[in-house]
Amino acid sequence: MADNTNHSRQSSKVALKISLVAILTAVVVVFTMVPKIATPVVKGYISLCDVVICFAAFLFGPWVAAIAGGLGSALADLLGGYAQWAPFSLIVHGLQGMIMGCIALPTKKKNQTTLNTPVWRMALAGVVGMVVMVAGYYLTASLFYGFEPALVEVPLNLLQSGVGVIIGIIVAKSTVLAYPPVLSFMR
Repeated sequence: MADNTNHSRQSSKVALKISLVAILTAVVVVFTMVPKIATPVVKGYISLCDVVICFAAFLFGPWVAAIAGGLGSALADLLGGYAQWAPFSLIVHGLQGMIMGCIALPTKKKNQTTLNTPVWRMALAGVVGMVVMVAGYYLTASLFYGFEPALVEVPLNLLQSGVGVIIGIIVAKSTVLAYPPVLSFMR
């Protein structure tokens, strides 16, 4: 009987994790598509997707952020008419989420949570994630349009990512303060 109870709890936890990743992926799609601000030089756009990717990394760790960020951004590109960017968004935003999650939540200790993760660590994770995202999209735009046009997009990508980091930290910390049980979802 105890084995069935453990198996049932384990199955419930797996279902919860899958549901959480699916919901966050959908939220990344929405935040990527609305609002979407077109950038004329390389025919791309800036969005608020980094808010959700940072939130996921800071609250739920690297794997959730990598899957939700990469898949959500790629799906938004496909749905929004930017199919040529989709494989690159999958990789760039997936790496961004993975790296930020690894830096922000480096341990799986029970006492290591978003609540006691210092803001400086989240900010550091965000800055490294910004570098990954900006470099990834610079290289991608360079493939499509050349190095000089791609350079024009760098400040816009820095703005997008910087805003995402700041809001992501605020929302992650606020969520934990308002609803501490959220921390048990991925532990």
